[in-house]
Amino acid sequence: MLESFSEKLGGIFKKMSGQGRISEANIQEAMRELRFTLLDADVNFDVARQFIATVKERSLGEEVLTSLTPHQTFFKIVKDALVELLGGEGKGLQVAPAKPSVYVMCGIQGSGKTTTTGKLGRMLRRQGKKVLLTPVDVYRPAAIEQLRVVAEQNNLPFFFPENIKDPVEISRAAKEHARDNGFDCLFIDTAGRTHVDEAMMDEARNIRDAVEPTEMLLVLDGMTGQDAVNIANSFVPVGVTGLVLTKMDGDARGGAALSVRHVTDKPIKFIGTGEKPEDLEPFHPDRFVNRILGMGDLVSLIERVEETMDEEKARALEKKIRKEKFDFEDFLDQIKQVRRMGSVGKLLGMIPGMSAVAGKLNMDMADKQMGRIEAIVNSMTVKERRNPDIINASRKRRIARGSGTSIQEINALLKQFNWMKKMMSQMSRGKLPPGFDLKNLGNLAP
Repeated sequence: MLESFSEKLGGIFKKMSGQGRISEANIQEAMRELRFTLLDADVNFDVARQFIATVKERSLGEEVLTSLTPHQTFFKIVKDALVELLGGEGKGLQVAPAKPSVYVMCGIQGSGKTTTTGKLGRMLRRQGKKVLLTPVDVYRPAAIEQLRVVAEQNNLPFFFPENIKDPVEISRAAKEHARDNGFDCLFIDTAGRTHVDEAMMDEARNIRDAVEPTEMLLVLDGMTGQDAVNIANSFVPVGVTGLVLTKMDGDARGGAALSVRHVTDKPIKFIGTGEKPEDLEPFHPDRFVNRILGMGDLVSLIERVEETMDEEKARALEKKIRKEKFDFEDFLDQIKQVRRMGSVGKLLGMIPGMSAVAGKLNMDMADKQMGRIEAIVNSMTVKERRNPDIINASRKRRIARGSGTSIQEINALLKQFNWMKKMMSQMSRGKLPPGFDLKNLGNLAP
């Protein structure tokens, strides 16, 4: 996320760390570079100006100028100011005192509103909630069908009364249906427009008054920069309580994320980081800033692992590794679990110090390679997966044909698998195999 912004900030910090001491002169230079970096990221001008003033005031304090590690102190000042700019602490979804909690989803067309509705519903379903999705965009039949498909893809119930044509009445009927059928949460996907207009605002107000939502969530395209801020300001009078930023995995300059919270005084509750159903994260300003600054986000990584990994399978796998019984069926299961957590690049970006590695490597190629490995293992028979030693030349030819790969790739995978099996066995006994060097992660395999 915000790769260009992160790189430029890193350059400022690197230049500061090269100074023998920090003075008012090099603070001024750093402020000038920081201002250019913020504006280049499409941060709102007033927000950038206030941010620079805050950082400058704190940086010229006595404790910074006399500090033994002034560049580290400067780094912390910028980090803390960014966290404050983004709201200080994460704000989760509010829950109604009585079922159902009603969430009205707002936004203009193309912001990712319907997809986000499905992602949020999926997230709550996985937390044990009973979730219902309802569309009220009666102007575009395709919009109703789109939410129906999204609901099916995420295994979520869908409600749309065909005999009602008014969005407000549909919303009332949906809330009544959710209450009568014991749903914990109801998501109402409102109609979007290509641009903000008074008709859309009036309809949003009428739906708000009719169902008294627990939250009104505004979905904003993170790639639109200043437009996202302007759209957010237009929706605030309607009663928006929280924001969702989508497409934060793209080449967005990031101005929306760094501006919209401060300008609207509404919390960012979630960010979308991809197109897959699982690519939606609760927004935590401190974790977000850590990732921007290359410090990783181990807490989110651990949460994702806990959500994805099966504890029972993990314990069984540990026993197999200790007994050196790890086979290709276990290997395939691990690949599937890792892929459910997201792309290799995203996972590396959550590990402190690894965001730079993720930036230099071609993570798209890494994800494709995992797909090729999965195809190879799927082309093996059950017997071959459980006993890789039986894979001879004729079996390799058959596996290569079945997976669309080459015999050389089969040989490389078998070699790497045997090395990995040996390494895992030794590590389970508290040892590191010869040649294992954490400083040279790219050359771990033989």
